Parts: sequence; structure tokens; C-alpha cells
Amino acid sequence: MAGSDDAPVAAADEALYVLTAVLLTPAQYPSVLGDDYPAACAALGLTPLADGYGLVLGQDGHGARWTAVIDDVSLVAVAIASWDCGMEYELSPDERTLVAALPGWPLALAVAAPDVPAPHDPATEATQPPPLTPPDTSTWGPAQRRLGADEIALQWAEWRDRLDDADVLPKKQASGTEAPAPEAEAAPEPGTEAEGTAKPGHRAVRQVLAQARAYIDAPPPLGRVRSSFAPGDARTLRADGPGWSLVARTDDIAFILLDTEPGEVIPVGRGPELPGLLEGLDKIAVRPL
Repeated sequence: MAGSDDAPVAAADEALYVLTAVLLTPAQYPSVLGDDYPAACAALGLTPLADGYGLVLGQDGHGARWTAVIDDVSLVAVAIASWDCGMEYELSPDERTLVAALPGWPLALAVAAPDVPAPHDPATEATQPPPLTPPDTSTWGPAQRRLGADEIALQWAEWRDRLDDADVLPKKQASGTEAPAPEAEAAPEPGTEAEGTAKPGHRAVRQVLAQARAYIDAPPPLGRVRSSFAPGDARTLRADGPGWSLVARTDDIAFILLDTEPGEVIPVGRGPELPGLLEGLDKIAVRPL
């Protein structure tokens, strides 16, 4: 997604040339920043407001990276929706909506504003926080695990078809490329395996499902369980916890990623218990407005 290259907004003491924007709300936030909405806010040094924020990423006239934090969430949502539809939209927030101008970018961008120097961190005073930098995703860990779960949620049909067609789920890296190991993971058919038995004896999977079930009785921090649109009457569920991510469809199976299993995606058969767990999670999940 790309914004208007010549749409300035106030950041620091000069105009910001907008490159892109993202939402930072309980239901929609860059999950690479944390397992829940408060954690994502903390990564930027922000107080987690109920309505959230819009993050506008761009460069100033000297090419320095800046992130403008605004409280007009609707404006940013409209801009993102327009860009996703291939429409032009000049994102120019009013200065009154500016909450903070943070040096650096919290996310990696492959684009740059034209006719300004290459992107670089601005010079900041010693009293200011250091420039924001994207989480390290070069090695397997929480950030890469969450990105992998994002990919599965976005490309559910592709991942599910792999399981249906060959009755196996190839080991994948979080980036979506094949893992070096050529082995394939045996996958259960829906309805034939009990919850948590996708990998027999896999204690970590059972622990993840138990922790997810505990969320129903003791709701976790906002954003740790999210529900979004899916075809038909189903919902796409996303849940995260200490060292794990779960992606599921309320009418289908689930996939689990673990910090302790680099690059692995573990399918969990629907069985007799998973439907109730997913239904319970969907009831407590936050949803986009």
C-alpha cells in the first residue's frame, strides 16, 4: 500500500511526505510489534487508548524517517481502504489530530519519497527516545512467528488446500518459503482427530490449547484474541500468547506456530472439542468496527 507521495502532514517541525499508514487499534494493529494491543502500543511508547491510533509513516524534506501518530483513526482507515482498492487518497491529517511525531519507523518499508535523500534516521537530542526500528525478523522468534500467523490468516485458502490435496502440511518458514528440511508433517482429517492431537504427544500444542481455553474464563489483554471476516458465516480467529500463535476458522481447523518450533506450522484437527473452543474465543474476541 502506498500513500500520496506529496501529501504533507506535520511531523517534528516540517512536512512529512506520506509513504504509508497503518492502524493501531485493539482489533487491528501490526502484530509484529507484540502479542496484544497494549504490547504493540508499548513498543512505540504510547498509552493504549480505547479507540486506538493511526500511524502515518513517511520522510521529511531531508529524507529522515518519521512516524506521525494521530488520533483520527477513521481518517487513516479510509485512506487504507482507498489504497487497497487502488484509488488515490491524499492523507493529510490536521495538526490538531497529531499525538506524537516519533523518529524512525516501527515497520520495514521498501519504498521512499521521491526527490529527497534516501531514508535515514533523524538526528535526535540525547533527551529524546532513540529512533524506532522494525523488530528483528532475520531469525525465528516472536516477531517472525507472528508474521507467519499473519500470512496464514491472509492466505487461508492456500494453506488449507495444501492440507486437503495431499493430506500433509509441508513444513514452512514464516515467510512462506519452503523450509530446508524435505520432510512433510502428517495432518489429521477434520473430525477424525481429537483437539490437540495433530502431533501425537506434542505437549506444547496441548498447552497452547489449554491457555487459549483459559482466555474464555479470564479475558487476556485487548487484541490478544481477534476475530475478522471469513467467507460464509465463519470468522477468522487469531489468538496469541507467550511463545505461540493460533490461526483458525470457526467452521474449520486451526494452525499453531510456536517459538520453540522454528519454521513449523502445526495443523490441529477439528475433533469434538475444537469447535467449542473456537466459538468461545470468538465471543470474547475484539472485532474491527
